[in-house]
Amino acid sequence: MKNLSEKTAHFTDSVIRRMTRVSNQYNAINLSQGFPDFDPPEAITRRLSEIATIGPHQYALTWGAKNFRDALAAKHEHFSGMKVDPESEIVVTCGSTEAMMASMMSVCDPGDKVVVFSPFYENYGADAILSGAEPIYVPLNPPDFGFDADVLEKAIATPGVKALILCNPSNPCGKVFTRKEMELIAELACRYDIYVITDEVYEHIIYDPYEHVYMATLPGMRERTLTCNSLSKTYSITGWRLGYVIASPEITDRVKKVHDFLTVGAAAPLMEAATVGLQFPDSYYEDLKDHYTHMKKLFTDGLRSAGLTFTDPQGAYYVLVDISEFGYDDDERFCIDLAKEVGVGAVPGSSFFRENVNHLIRFHFAKQDETLLAAIDRLHDIRKLGRN
Repeated sequence: MKNLSEKTAHFTDSVIRRMTRVSNQYNAINLSQGFPDFDPPEAITRRLSEIATIGPHQYALTWGAKNFRDALAAKHEHFSGMKVDPESEIVVTCGSTEAMMASMMSVCDPGDKVVVFSPFYENYGADAILSGAEPIYVPLNPPDFGFDADVLEKAIATPGVKALILCNPSNPCGKVFTRKEMELIAELACRYDIYVITDEVYEHIIYDPYEHVYMATLPGMRERTLTCNSLSKTYSITGWRLGYVIASPEITDRVKKVHDFLTVGAAAPLMEAATVGLQFPDSYYEDLKDHYTHMKKLFTDGLRSAGLTFTDPQGAYYVLVDISEFGYDDDERFCIDLAKEVGVGAVPGSSFFRENVNHLIRFHFAKQDETLLAAIDRLHDIRKLGRN
């Protein structure tokens, strides 16, 4: 038989989702795949119960139900200060994963290049390849994960670069890009005429004194930014797969077409129920921040008590832990042993880095107190894995 697709020949399955299966296999506490073990807001689930009886149950408009888009536009304007036309500047997608894929396919042609910061969420490299583009990686340097402006400019100035992908706050390292860094990226994007595709799913999970800066609000960036986002993290509904793209009308028109042929549309009853969440008052987001600040402190205090070295996240809900002391040269093997022998699931850091990094693992802490406390208790036994 003829060969299958060459561009997918070197793909692996998602390492993150693989580690969830490993956690399940060994009955480990799953701190690998980033989903909470607590319920969504009751107002949203109550509305879903009502919708189950009355509908809608058929296709919504391809680019999203009107009331859902209206609510998205109002929420985005409230927090970013940027007015959005829900008719011509929003496409509702099946999660932010599709939002990123539809954006990449709308921007890139085969042979184009895309700049990606490393470490990066594992989908970005695959998105570039599936779009026919070549990723160019720019390192974020620990422990604060800043970047070298000259290295970034050299990457952006490479012939054929069409776009830059920016995850802010960042998965996996928890970096929140400063306004100065964002302005530098924006200035380079304008100077070299490239698009910026942002992943802003953690926009409301940020720890003091850091703040979220919306790329599209910076000078010159309104017309060249594709803002990708999702309801998954903000409302603890990762399984609902409701995402969206906000961009200028010209770009949005292209994203609508790609989205139509990728998935047709997001789930109509889920959009109807989630509209309630988009209309929550500011107090919801203040409570969300307080909740995650509490979980971050609980978990990082626990890591300290276990004598582990880690990077302190500025946003999102992930922690990178240094496993150098344990003598492993294979961080995936370490994570498997961790799940099997200690009973805690993690993700090998090598799946996030272009560079040769195998001494970091990623935990997430979007869990109930009792789950985190149980994980911390188990992690006090982590040195049974030492190979020194």
